[in-house]
Amino acid sequence: MATCTRCRTPAASCSGQMKCSTGSRHLISGRAPCGQLLSSTMERYDQLHRKINHMWDLVVMQAREQLRAAKQRRKGDRLVIACQERMYWMVNRPPPGVPNVLEQGPERGSSTARRMQMTKNTDFYKREIECCRKALGRTRVKSSVSLEAYLKFSSQYRPHDPIMSGCLPSNPWITDDDTYWAMNAPRVAVPTKLRVERWGFSFQELLEDPMGRAHFMDFLRKEFSGEMPFPPPQFEAPVRETVAWGPPSQVSNSPSHSSGGPNLVPGPPAENLSFWEACEELRHGGQAHVPVLADAVYQQFLAPGAAHWVNIDSQTMERTLEGLRRPHRYMLEAAQLHIYMLMKKDSYPRFLKSDMYKSLLEEAVIPLEVKRCVFPFMRKPRHSSPSPAFLPAAASEDPATAAGEA
Repeated sequence: MATCTRCRTPAASCSGQMKCSTGSRHLISGRAPCGQLLSSTMERYDQLHRKINHMWDLVVMQAREQLRAAKQRRKGDRLVIACQERMYWMVNRPPPGVPNVLEQGPERGSSTARRMQMTKNTDFYKREIECCRKALGRTRVKSSVSLEAYLKFSSQYRPHDPIMSGCLPSNPWITDDDTYWAMNAPRVAVPTKLRVERWGFSFQELLEDPMGRAHFMDFLRKEFSGEMPFPPPQFEAPVRETVAWGPPSQVSNSPSHSSGGPNLVPGPPAENLSFWEACEELRHGGQAHVPVLADAVYQQFLAPGAAHWVNIDSQTMERTLEGLRRPHRYMLEAAQLHIYMLMKKDSYPRFLKSDMYKSLLEEAVIPLEVKRCVFPFMRKPRHSSPSPAFLPAAASEDPATAAGEA
C-alpha cells in the first residue's frame, strides 16, 4: 500500500501540501503553513515512525478517532485545547534555539544577556586581589579526609537508622505495635541503649534529647555540690521540654507549673545549662512573651548580683545589653553560643567519662526483636479510638458477662 512520504498516511487519504490564505503570514511569523510541519518536528516525526513502524496503522486509526472527536467539540473548546497542547510541547520539548526552562530557568537563562561588562580598571584589580587573599585564608580539606569523615559519620549513625538497621522491638507502622514509640518517648523511666549511645556522638545530640539534658543536669548538680538547690521561679508560658523560669512578679512556685520529668532546677553548678535552656525558650517561644522573657533572662543570669549568674566576656555582654533596648528572640545568640562552647569543652567530656554515664549504658534497655505475624488474620484488631482506655465503660465490658447479666 502506497503511503505519503510526508505524513506516512495512505496516499488516498493524504491531502498533500495544503495551501491556505494565511500561509504567507505563517512564514513571516516563523510558523509553518497550515498542513506542514517544522523541520525539527518533522525529524522527530520520522524518528517516531521508524521506531513504531510495525504498528503505524493503529496510530493512524487512533489519530483519526481523535480528530473526529475534536470536530464534535465547540470552536472555543478546540481553540483552548490547541493552545494548551502547543504550550505544553514548547515547555517540555522546545524547538531548537529556544531555552529550556526546565533545565536552566527563565531568570538564569536570560541573566547573561543583562550582565554588564565591568571595566577592568584599578578598582577592579584591587577587588580581585582582595578576593584572592580571602580565598587563600580559607581552610581547604582534601577529598580523602572529607570522604573518610563521611564514612565515619555513616558507620556511626547506621545502627540508629530505622531504614538501614530496622526498628527494635518492631516497626510500629508494620506490626501495629506502639512499643517502639513508648520506649523512645521524651520522658521514660529507663532509656534504650541506642539512645544513650547517641548522647556520646556529640554535645548537640545530648542537648536535643530531653532525657539527655535531664541526666546532664543531674551530673552537674552531683559533681559540684551534693545538696539540692532551691526551686526557681517559674514563668507561665508555653515550654518546650525545658527548665521553667521567669521573673518573680509573674511566676508561681507551685509544682503544678513544672515542665514535667526530672526536677530540672537551676542551681550554682548548673547555671550554664539553665541559661542555655532559657535562651532556647526565648528563641522558640511566643512573640508576645519575648520582652518579658528577655528581661527575665537578664535579671536571673546576667544582671550584677543575679541569683544564677553566668560568666561571659565583656564584648558579648555589650551586644546583649544593646539587644535589651529593643528585645528580639535572637538577642542572646552570642551569649548562648559562648556558654554552649564552655559546656562542650569542659562539662561534656567529663560527663562522658563519669560513672553516671557508664552506669546509664549498663542499665539501658536493649529491646528484643518482635517478629511479624505470618498470617494477616492473626493481627490484633485495630481500634477506632486513639486508645482502648478511652472507650466507654459499657463498650469495654465482656460481651459474655453482659449477656449473663441480661
